Amino acid sequence: MSVLKQLSTVVIDCADPAALAAFYQKATGWEITHSDQDFASLGSGTPVQLAFVRVDGYEVPNWPEGTKYMHLDFTVTDLDAAAEELLGLGASRPDFQPGEGQWIVLTDPEGHPFCLATAPAGD
Repeated sequence: MSVLKQLSTVVIDCADPAALAAFYQKATGWEITHSDQDFASLGSGTPVQLAFVRVDGYEVPNWPEGTKYMHLDFTVTDLDAAAEELLGLGASRPDFQPGEGQWIVLTDPEGHPFCLATAPAGD
């Protein structure tokens, strides 16, 4: 028997929750469900949401060196087209790209790394 029943929210520390939620809203098309100077969240009507919480003294992750606590993975239909669109929304593409073209690593406007990969056949 498991105690945990359902993942509800992935919460990401940041300096500006509203701005970071706005970036991910544009990137995913999900709806912002709450936004203020200390906390913002968005979701797509599924049980799992993304949320962003303001942390005083927030330090930007330094991909690939330094502190990195977690990252998000997103599936896309076209890696290069998705990367270009996200770069236009404010993401950055670090020089270090592992995976030999199987995925692309980007960072959001606050430096959190996230990966793009194509969905496996049949998904």
